[in-house]
Amino acid sequence: MPRKQTKEVKIGHVTIGGGAPIVIQSMTNTDTRDVLATLKQIEALAQAGCEVVRIAVLDQDAAYAVKEIASQSMLPVIADIHFDYRLALIAIEQGIHGLRLNPGNIGARWKVQEVVRAVKEREIPIRIGVNGGSLDKEIREKYHGITAEGMVESALNHIHILEEEGYDKIKVSLKASEVPLMLKAYRLMSETVDYPLHVGVTEAGTVRSGLIKSAVGIGTLLAEGIGDTIRVSLTGDPVQEIPVALGILRTLGLKERSVDLISCPTCGRTQVNLAELADQVEMKLSHLPALDRPLKVAVMGCAVNGPGEAREADFGIAGGKGMGLLFRKGEIVARMPEAELLPALLEEIENYVKEHRKDE
Repeated sequence: MPRKQTKEVKIGHVTIGGGAPIVIQSMTNTDTRDVLATLKQIEALAQAGCEVVRIAVLDQDAAYAVKEIASQSMLPVIADIHFDYRLALIAIEQGIHGLRLNPGNIGARWKVQEVVRAVKEREIPIRIGVNGGSLDKEIREKYHGITAEGMVESALNHIHILEEEGYDKIKVSLKASEVPLMLKAYRLMSETVDYPLHVGVTEAGTVRSGLIKSAVGIGTLLAEGIGDTIRVSLTGDPVQEIPVALGILRTLGLKERSVDLISCPTCGRTQVNLAELADQVEMKLSHLPALDRPLKVAVMGCAVNGPGEAREADFGIAGGKGMGLLFRKGEIVARMPEAELLPALLEEIENYVKEHRKDE
């Protein structure tokens, strides 16, 4: 399905919406007041493939730390603000690239006006973030609980506050921990406004459960053409979110991939440690540079389907009892001991990459 056209906003040097490629975001879990630790985590996120990062601004010390973080960060930085409009003003003065807030919890109208006046001067976008678990009491009572319609109404109320102040550099998110609810909310919002949508499943859970929720929720919306920027929310180190986000985009053909890895599920015929071997191949190839086309690599476990699948790949290995076959473009290159399969495969791929890098 064609992607829905939305307005364009810029966070630092990164464009969101307006037909730009879908942007991957994450959020640091360091103490923002610890500038070095925060910058170190931002660097790790950037190296993994993150493109925009959000930091929590809980107090004035954190707000003043924005100056060093934003000026030294490899990525555009968004300040996460709740309740205290003064923290937003300080973060703006310190050079923040974007804000995430809800005008509804900032307080009096004049406080929102102060924030809007400050972001207007610097053309800093604001993301209105509505979470299913934190809807206003009035909205919950009106819709008899947490509903997609209530989430959309809440977002529209916040949007109207900014629009009435003459500001439209807005992004919107309507996250929920329940995938069907999140899907319905984003679909309704997509039909209602043309602001860029930040898509995600909030409080998705651990890597195991959260990965599934995020892949289904985010992937479904992206497949329907809904979404301009995404975050996979997983409990723990935020760096682990990025490969999942990249995987979702690459699976849908929304981001270039260097490698299409094929590996069999294993069965009673498998006589090599295929799970470990496939993990090692995936890890070693995860940072390949962009190629002129995705490289198809097969890691197979036995002689039944293995050779056939491996022959369809650019490069492949098929295991046997302590031995294995190395394939290149459908032809057997060598038969060798199991321990030599990984180094031989990587050497073949390394030589190929030297000749087919996209930037050469």
